Amino acid sequence: MLYENGDGYHNQSMEEEFKIRMAAFRWLKDNERSDKNVFHGQELAEGFNYSGRRITLKGQTGIWFPKGFQMPISITTRKNGPYPTDGISEDGVLTYAYRGTDPNHHDNIGLRNACKTRTPLIYFNEVHDSIYEAAWPIIIIQDDPGTLCVKAMMEPAYQDLRTASILDDNSLSPLDIRRYVTIATKHRLHQTAFRELVLHAYDEKCAICKLHHAQLLDAAHIIPDSTVEGFPIVSNGLSLCKIHHAAFDNNFIGIDQNYTVHVKPEILKENDGPMLRHGLQALNGWALNLPEKRRDRPDRDRLLSRFKQYLEA
Repeated sequence: MLYENGDGYHNQSMEEEFKIRMAAFRWLKDNERSDKNVFHGQELAEGFNYSGRRITLKGQTGIWFPKGFQMPISITTRKNGPYPTDGISEDGVLTYAYRGTDPNHHDNIGLRNACKTRTPLIYFNEVHDSIYEAAWPIIIIQDDPGTLCVKAMMEPAYQDLRTASILDDNSLSPLDIRRYVTIATKHRLHQTAFRELVLHAYDEKCAICKLHHAQLLDAAHIIPDSTVEGFPIVSNGLSLCKIHHAAFDNNFIGIDQNYTVHVKPEILKENDGPMLRHGLQALNGWALNLPEKRRDRPDRDRLLSRFKQYLEA
């Protein structure tokens, strides 16, 4: 059954809308880039075809309703946007601001209704200009008109549509599972943003060999993210091809505070094929290729700390 809304458009039934929403989750899963796990804004605005209809996944407003939808399909946080409170807390709860200051704005009512019905949504986080990391499905668990925001978490009930959400520990309670999934998503969001920003700073080139294929590049942490000082910030990162990333992590090569590459003495003595000669041995004394912006360059103190570990190894 179709319903006419105040704009003269026709809304499909909530049952049909839910089917389209599930199709959107499958489309995201099928189209998520294996090398970046991100989407371009244009492809999200174009959306996908569903039974001859074009279903858009995001638009000009942060709370997005595809044409004819009674509930929003997605919410978006834009880089340097007007809502600094948006973000995921340490316990895995996403805070998302209302649109404007009117709790009864159409978009905010949509968030409220999504909370009441536990409608699953998509969260898009802009990690670079028009490049978005997607987290889905999320459920709004709290609506707070007093602070003009809602709270949301990942919903494991739809985990079969999200590869990264599959869990082996069935002893966890539903609340524990939701918290586990959401915290894992927060980590993934941060790491994707870190990769995009680091690669952009280095013009999508390896800082050592200048390889210019983004699919073969990683954002390497100088200080590992598993430590207290391992912040996911550009100055704690290096754009490295996969071979030099592995060599750096395994202390085959080190980089000192003067941005000079050092090759492990034992490696210099080995006799192997052309990859060893040209890919590693020839790098000894090599000068690192640095980002153009000084603020994006590797932090010298972090490099020194990491270089000491290389020397000890």
